[in-house]
Amino acid sequence: MERKDVPQNLKWKTSDIFESDEAWEAEFKAVESEYGAYDFDVFKGKLADKKTLLAYLVLDDTLSLRIEKLYLYAHMRQDEDVRVAKYSSCMAMMGGMISKIFARLSFVEPELTTIDEEVLKQYIADPDFAPYEYRLRRVLVSKAHVLSEAEEKILTLGGDALGGFRTIFSMLDNANLNLPKAMLNGVETQMSHGTYGLVLHTGTVEEREDWFKKYYEAYIKLIDAITQTYYGNVKKNVFYKTVRNYESCKAKAMEGEDVSPVVYDNLLNAVHNAQPTMHRYIRLHRDTLGLPQQHMYDLYVPLVDNAEIKLPFDEAYELVIEGLAPLGKDYQDLLRKGKEEGWIDVCETEGKRSGAYSTSAYGIHPYVLLNYQPTTNDMFTIAHEMGHALHSYKSNESQPYAKASYTIFLAEIASTVNEVLLLKYLYNKTDDKNLKKYLLNYYIDMFRATLFRQTMFAEFEAIAHDMAEKGQALTKDNLCEVYYKLNQEYYGDGVVHDKEIAYEWARIPHFYNSFYVYKYATGITSAISIVKRILTEGESAVKDYFTFLSSGGCTDPVSILQKAGVDLTTTAPFEAAMQEFESTLDELEKLLKE
Repeated sequence: MERKDVPQNLKWKTSDIFESDEAWEAEFKAVESEYGAYDFDVFKGKLADKKTLLAYLVLDDTLSLRIEKLYLYAHMRQDEDVRVAKYSSCMAMMGGMISKIFARLSFVEPELTTIDEEVLKQYIADPDFAPYEYRLRRVLVSKAHVLSEAEEKILTLGGDALGGFRTIFSMLDNANLNLPKAMLNGVETQMSHGTYGLVLHTGTVEEREDWFKKYYEAYIKLIDAITQTYYGNVKKNVFYKTVRNYESCKAKAMEGEDVSPVVYDNLLNAVHNAQPTMHRYIRLHRDTLGLPQQHMYDLYVPLVDNAEIKLPFDEAYELVIEGLAPLGKDYQDLLRKGKEEGWIDVCETEGKRSGAYSTSAYGIHPYVLLNYQPTTNDMFTIAHEMGHALHSYKSNESQPYAKASYTIFLAEIASTVNEVLLLKYLYNKTDDKNLKKYLLNYYIDMFRATLFRQTMFAEFEAIAHDMAEKGQALTKDNLCEVYYKLNQEYYGDGVVHDKEIAYEWARIPHFYNSFYVYKYATGITSAISIVKRILTEGESAVKDYFTFLSSGGCTDPVSILQKAGVDLTTTAPFEAAMQEFESTLDELEKLLKE
């Protein structure tokens, strides 16, 4: 389908950001001219002064917000069709402008770290600095990693050149992949990312195998380019961790979000301890389907036939609204508002970025990109992405700009709360045992895909970065070897580890936002505890949850999450998640025997 054929009510309204491309271009030129000529030296050497520091912070907010809106529009238009050179050019223009402007502000972070500790503490306690107190607290702990002004300027200037690996992968993945045609329901069909996922869920054994092999063949043809792109991204991370004097790339990423490494350790330990339960499920899946051998492309097949909920978008969206009733009428009204007022881009079209995401800029409603297919998975994607969107909406509504943005660590929690609430609603609503079994299987697959699989991805990232940090070159062979061994460890002996699965790492876009994926796993872990509180404690738990949603980035993310009653520095939430996983598996086994 071409974008021009999509009804207007199924497209997002980028005009809420800028009325037109011409309006975007005018604002781009205005920002480039105004701040390109701005005398930032008026702040240089004077940031220890209260009045000067406040003036700079306000200016920084103003500049950042204008750039944020420009970037939001450009990347959304690019994602509508990555083949359109105009918007790729806009993104390149943004990268160049950002590098030039912020290179001239390279003195700021080094100078902030030279401010006397007692003076910084006074400012942190000063009500005039209330929007910026957390930022200043972070300055106190960043002293060891901020370089000289000249060095910071070099790093800033190099940011544009070193920041393009994700864009390169996106072009390879969306514009240059050249997915072939394959047979589906007796008809030769053009492959796409969306239809590939659909076939793995609903296709015949022969179709699943054919699509699986052809899909990975397309990546294997590009494996040398993808390997070099990923290795370049890892080398970039190693470069930054080295020059900024961090112990490891992972340590840099976690300190950058103010998260204790104990959270990562708690996650890995819990998942490793629960691997026998996952292996038990994989064997149950094989035996229930009656497969003499289960392959990787069989794992997505539901255990129950004719129970999947297949709805057109409008009906699926209404069911999501019903399922999220425990969060209250105001939350449901916001969901309706988003659908009616052009927040969502619904349909898969030629050249459109694959997958789904939510994005936003302060002062503008959030946006959601989908590639909707009539599957249960895509209905849950609606709930997931709207969870992101309303998290941003509530944070932007409640916090000043400087504190509105929540960190990536918190980003997957609200989305997963929505998914778990919706699933439990659907399960309790039906008396159909077939549907109940299907939903239990779906919930278990959430654990498999969101908790276990994302933790496996996180281990792969950690291993790959550790290899590079030790000076070992990353090649297609050693990356595939690492990934294949992890796949064997996580899925056990209940499945054939097809040779193509060794290349799965090469198609994961999140690997270009390094040390992101483990947060999906901590997100579902947190969500399970939050949902349990909401469903058992009611209004008081919902109130705590909305406090969490409205907190943005006002302090460190672990403390913000504690407002919702979850403390990831302890093992309790992780143990609760694994107990939920095992009890769900127990219930599924019981129903399958009836």
